[in-house]
Amino acid sequence: MLSWLAKIMLTCTAMAPVGFSYAWVAWFADKKVFAGLSVIVSIFLVLLCIWVLRYAKKNLESFSFEVSSIEAADRENIAFLLLYLLPLFTASFDALNWVVWAPILVIFALVTSTGFSYHFNPLLGIMKWHFYKVGTPEGVTYVLITKKELRRTSDSLVVVQLTEYIVLDIGEH
Repeated sequence: MLSWLAKIMLTCTAMAPVGFSYAWVAWFADKKVFAGLSVIVSIFLVLLCIWVLRYAKKNLESFSFEVSSIEAADRENIAFLLLYLLPLFTASFDALNWVVWAPILVIFALVTSTGFSYHFNPLLGIMKWHFYKVGTPEGVTYVLITKKELRRTSDSLVVVQLTEYIVLDIGEH
């Protein structure tokens, strides 16, 4: 299990589209250096996300996972989408108040990664991953990240455990 490190990395990688959005605004405000740095950081975060998933698949212990209930959990993307698009609604790049935005992004990442509230990473959604809240026969609820579209609780799953309550499906897709 990767525990808190996986949550921090997956939370930070969820911010990659924010960087692309800021890069877009900065480019047209003639802030080419900032735009370039934003793109570089965002690409790094995308690659980090892919690496975390591959590392988990190859290095964490896998086990069969039985579910008794399934509920889609990636409906909670509106807050992320608003965060991604917010820079596009500013009058100008210079109007962005970085004294306010930088701490907000850091606090958002910390709160999400240190609590049990993490459900959704839109970057993974773009990569065709789905998020489900799944209940086990023991009554424990997990967030399952999978490329499968789950329709039945009888579907067999082989997973690795990323954190206390997040599992990653590594079975055939």
